[in-house]
Amino acid sequence: MIQSIAIQGVKGSFHHIVAKQYFGDQVALNECLSFDKAVQSLLDADTDAVVMALENSIAGSIIPNYALIDTHNLHIVGEQYLDIQHHLMALPNQSVNDIKEVYSHPMALLQCKTFFKKHAHIKLIEDKDTAEVAQRIQEQKLSGVAAVASSLAAELFELEILAESIQSIKQNETRFVIVKRTNSEIPEADINKASLKFELEHKRGSLAALLNVMSDCKLNLTKIQSLPKIETPWKYAFFIDVTFSDYEDYKKAKSIMNIMAEDFKVLGEYKNTKP
Repeated sequence: MIQSIAIQGVKGSFHHIVAKQYFGDQVALNECLSFDKAVQSLLDADTDAVVMALENSIAGSIIPNYALIDTHNLHIVGEQYLDIQHHLMALPNQSVNDIKEVYSHPMALLQCKTFFKKHAHIKLIEDKDTAEVAQRIQEQKLSGVAAVASSLAAELFELEILAESIQSIKQNETRFVIVKRTNSEIPEADINKASLKFELEHKRGSLAALLNVMSDCKLNLTKIQSLPKIETPWKYAFFIDVTFSDYEDYKKAKSIMNIMAEDFKVLGEYKNTKP
């Protein structure tokens, strides 16, 4: 039974919103200012699961998080997509023209670069977490300083939203995964998505042959991400997501891919939540 969840960030962060949506308000939150600390809390059994952002529709994959899941042999047991709306917020009775500095997570700043090009007087400073900046502004009464964060952060820390939805592309989604130490306990009949990692012999056609197996077994490739093998220059591991209608098709493909690949690992089997 899930009783505690580790999130990257503090209350009011997008990870907090996902935890609330996925688990409800009854579980305890372990606030961590890095993904490494969140994963360590899971490894130390201080928490039962971690909510972890894995990719964004604007900025792409969060590659270090793939490595964290793989290195520590963790398991993806679920996923949640969140519509990301970035708001500029500060202490009350200020305008955008009063703001001299904006602190936020580098991913959030990247997603809002068009807005800040129109406000060249503002200095952008990368920070660890969106909501933690909002909390700091409230606690230290920082005038002339703003955060880019969620509306929940503005509500929790009593900040005024100076500009709403400032992300460059209005349709902005992040995919979060739920990570545990053990495999999912979802019945096979309900599993229609898997996250896999494999390494292949460095020769012509090896990747194409494996992709053909997935196609022949009626798997739909929804994501492929390569990651360099640090100990072997110019060789790569591949992280993929596949969806399927029949678990037996997936089992057949998994068995063949396990034989074809030099290294093969199932990172998670769970229910697809994206149409």
